[in-house]
Amino acid sequence: MHPLAPGRKTPAASCDACRQPGHTHSNCACLAAGRWCHGFHAATLDHSRINQWWGTNPRLAVGVACGPAGLVVIDIDAHPQTPPVRDRLLPGIPISDHVDLTGLANGFHTLAVLAALRGVSSPAADESTLRVRTPSGGLHVWYRATDGRRWQCSTGSSRSRALAWQVDVRAHGGYIIAPGTTISAGTYTPLGAARQPAPLPRWLAQELERTGHLPAPDISAPRPVPARARQAVIAAGGGRDRATRTLASLLAEVAGCAATAEGAGFSEKLNRAAYTAGGLVAAGHLSHDAAERALQEIAEVARPGQERRVAQIIRSGMSAGSRHPLELGRRR
Repeated sequence: MHPLAPGRKTPAASCDACRQPGHTHSNCACLAAGRWCHGFHAATLDHSRINQWWGTNPRLAVGVACGPAGLVVIDIDAHPQTPPVRDRLLPGIPISDHVDLTGLANGFHTLAVLAALRGVSSPAADESTLRVRTPSGGLHVWYRATDGRRWQCSTGSSRSRALAWQVDVRAHGGYIIAPGTTISAGTYTPLGAARQPAPLPRWLAQELERTGHLPAPDISAPRPVPARARQAVIAAGGGRDRATRTLASLLAEVAGCAATAEGAGFSEKLNRAAYTAGGLVAAGHLSHDAAERALQEIAEVARPGQERRVAQIIRSGMSAGSRHPLELGRRR
C-alpha cells in the first residue's frame, strides 16, 4: 500500500527535497525513514508505517503497487469517445469491414468481443475474482500473476502496446486504487461476493503475451536506444542556446531508459526533465508547447504504452518547475 493525495487518484506529494531535479528513489533516505515520497516506490506492508501514515492523515486515499503485490489488473473504461479505426480496437486482430460495429462504444464491448473470439466469458463477468466498480462507471478486474512473469502496464489507446481499446493493464511499474477508497468523484466499490484476486486466466495471459506485455527475454545486456529517441533529443537540442542544450541533456537521460525494460529511474528522470522544462518556459527561454512535445516524444520511445502515467509526470513536473523560473544568464 502507498498513500494517494486526498480525494485524488495520484500519489501523495513527495517532500521538497525529493522533488528537486536529479533526485531519484534509488537510495532515497525518505523511503528508508518511512516517508511516502516517490509514489508506489514507497509501498509497504509494514503495519506500523501504515498506521502512522493514515493515523495522522486519514483523508489520504489508498494505492496498491501492482508489481510487488503480484497483481495484474484489467482496467476497463467506459469513456464516451468515438471508437478508433478498426485495426486499433483489438491490436493484432483484423476486423473485416463486413463486421457491423454499431453500438460498440467502450472497453466493456471490446473486451467482450476479444473474449468471444477466444470462446470464453469476458473478465468483466468473472465472478470468481475481485471486481471493483470505479466512480466513472468503469471496472477493475483483479488477478494474481502466479508464474513469476513480470507483466507490464499498458493503456488501451496506445499504438505500441495495448490489449484492447479502452482497456488498460496495471502491472509492474503501475498501481491501482484500493477497493473501498473514496475520491472526489466517488467510491471504488467491490462487486459480487469475491474479495480476493483469482489466478490470471491462461487465455488472458496468452493475450497479454501476444500483445507485448512481457519484457524482452534475456535483457541482461542493454538494448540500444531507439533511433526515434536519438532523433528527438537531437531535434530538441538542435539550437545553439543554453536553454535547448540544457533540456536536451536531460532528455537524453530519459531516452537512455529505452535501453532497459525497468529499473532505469524513468519516472525520476522524466520528472527532472519536466521540472527543468517548466522553469525554462517560465523564464521565457522556451515555449510551453515545444517543451511539452519534446518531453512526450522522448517518453513515448522510452516507455511506450504509458501515456497516462507520462502525461501525469510531465504535467506535475512542468507545473512545479514553472514556479521556479530558470535563469541561464544573460541571453544574447
